[in-house]
Amino acid sequence: MGLVYVLLLMGVVYPSFFRENTVENEKREVSSPNAIAYVAESMTEKPRIAITFDDGPNATYTPKLLDGLKERGVKATFFLIGQNIEKNGNREIVKRMYEEGHLIGNHTYHHVEITKVSNEEAYQEIVMTNELISSITGEEVQFMRPPFGLWQKELEQKIHVLPVMWSIDPLDWATENVDEIVNKVVTEAEENDIILLHDCYDSSVKAALKIIDRLTAEGYEFVTVDELMMD
Repeated sequence: MGLVYVLLLMGVVYPSFFRENTVENEKREVSSPNAIAYVAESMTEKPRIAITFDDGPNATYTPKLLDGLKERGVKATFFLIGQNIEKNGNREIVKRMYEEGHLIGNHTYHHVEITKVSNEEAYQEIVMTNELISSITGEEVQFMRPPFGLWQKELEQKIHVLPVMWSIDPLDWATENVDEIVNKVVTEAEENDIILLHDCYDSSVKAALKIIDRLTAEGYEFVTVDELMMD
């Protein structure tokens, strides 16, 4: 659909816009520049997609991933395991994530299956990790990804975090075949998808950067999950 046609439908551009500017028609109707700009922008907006990483931070592979993301100007979402944050040097990695504009979420302290522990234990797993992340970023944690995608709805009454699942899972943890991971994601990808990967495997990091390159070339814009979910 052409821009002019859309503007006509919206009443932003009037038929008189197309009349010749004769002496008899000097008072041409004008359109709103702001409205035109809004419509033009909405027509050219790229499809958005989010890439997310579980189980980090990893001292070896997460910095490599951050380097690749920075080089491409892409922001990702990381769901961190509390005990991994506390390993030597990993707090600095979390600080770097935050400073470079990535979204940081909770993946429990010990990577527990929340539905198989008591409500109190699940609560502590989440709170401990939230406090750990906040001590580094200075901000409250708003999102979490429950391990294995299993969540207790009752926890939302005690903890103000939003559980984030996914729509594409290439099972990157089960293979070292980079092309296999890339092809599965790229062939399934659609607008508003949330991609699940892990930043604790070399093959996953290599695949993630290839996925970004491929989907960017196809016209996708990578955003963090809060941008995707709250828009």
